[in-house]
Amino acid sequence: MSELTWTVYTPESPLRQPGRLARRMIRDLFDSRELAWRLFVRDISAQYRQSILGYVWVFVPPLVASLPFVYLNAQGIVRLEATPIPYGAYAIVGTIIWQVFVDAVNAPLRTVSAARSMLTRVNLRHEAIILSALAQVVLGFLVRLALLIGVLAWFRIMPPITALLFPVGILSLILSGFLIGIVLTPLGILYGDVQQALPVATTFLMFLTPILYPAPETGIAKTVAQFNPLTPLVTVTRDWLAVGSTAHLTAFIVTTTLALICLLGGWLAMRLAMPHLIARIGS
Repeated sequence: MSELTWTVYTPESPLRQPGRLARRMIRDLFDSRELAWRLFVRDISAQYRQSILGYVWVFVPPLVASLPFVYLNAQGIVRLEATPIPYGAYAIVGTIIWQVFVDAVNAPLRTVSAARSMLTRVNLRHEAIILSALAQVVLGFLVRLALLIGVLAWFRIMPPITALLFPVGILSLILSGFLIGIVLTPLGILYGDVQQALPVATTFLMFLTPILYPAPETGIAKTVAQFNPLTPLVTVTRDWLAVGSTAHLTAFIVTTTLALICLLGGWLAMRLAMPHLIARIGS
């Protein structure tokens, strides 16, 4: 006979015992694996069940964002500075990398919103939903990896040895995107405007980040790029894959470290806020 697990609820704040809270968070994260996998399979099946093209739609956003700029640059309508690799590859690789970040921003709120009715009926570990969202982001990147390899082959770009660090850059983008997504999730559960505003905000932010153009060296655009924390994440990740050398490594390390620390804080804040939010939306 299996041993039953008892959960005791008290009015005492979990923050009064940080060590115990940390152990419980790690345990819940570990115990959520099976449920997270089931949620992941369910969400992926539902997402593409009524789609004729299926995973082809995963390739559409980066191509739609980059190909118009490739065309305008080829026709001389938009003049861009010289890029270290052919501009077509530079733009498409940049938008594929950017889409990983965008997916990571949207995934937590989208997944929690999809499980909204279940959350109000079943007392489950919220970490399972976050792990499911993370798995969806990783799957999207793995599918686009085929497009990435095709682009490099088409432009005859031989990845340097630093391409082995490319997954580190992708992981940093996922961590940073998840940080923003987890912070916005509690607010997005209460107000649908957040989910509506995310595509607009990420599109605007894309044009402030050197994705489709090299980092400016003069003017206001240079200042904006320097203070944009996403600049080193995108440029270093792309440089590792296709160039080799990079000029933003220190900023990349600092940004990634801060994102990881803040992500842990965001996880804690979301864990504390979710029971109150579920009680409010279920009332």
